[in-house]
Amino acid sequence: MICPCEKKGETSVVDSRPTEDGTAIRRRRLCSCGERFTTFERIQYREIMVIKKNGRKSPFDRDKLSKSIYIALKKRPIDTDTIEKFITKISRSLEELGQNEISSNTIGTMVMDALKNLDPVAYVRFASVYRNFREEKDFVTFVDRIDVYKKR
Repeated sequence: MICPCEKKGETSVVDSRPTEDGTAIRRRRLCSCGERFTTFERIQYREIMVIKKNGRKSPFDRDKLSKSIYIALKKRPIDTDTIEKFITKISRSLEELGQNEISSNTIGTMVMDALKNLDPVAYVRFASVYRNFREEKDFVTFVDRIDVYKKR
């Protein structure tokens, strides 16, 4: 495994354990430079291709999904374990669709629907990027439609 600091592959496993839901192995690693980091080993059921809006296809990248979700949840009161379970649930749901090709719209909608229940602020953050809001009025229109923000 390559160390994220040194960019060299001289690391050793200090600790291994299954994740809470049993879907992955969490490994704590130590580099010869002294840096410690965590890696995850997960089951990949099938190779999923993502069909982009422009028609291009690319392999599904869990890390890319993870980064976008972590950005939406930045500085929100949600712990890392909950976020990892959330990402695993989305990935698993995509695999369970049983399709080798999935549109980016399907993935974005699935993430938005799940974020709406997890954290309304993260939901709006993700939607603003996913739906490509260009002006303030786009943002306001979207927020006005959300039940969470409507006054009763």
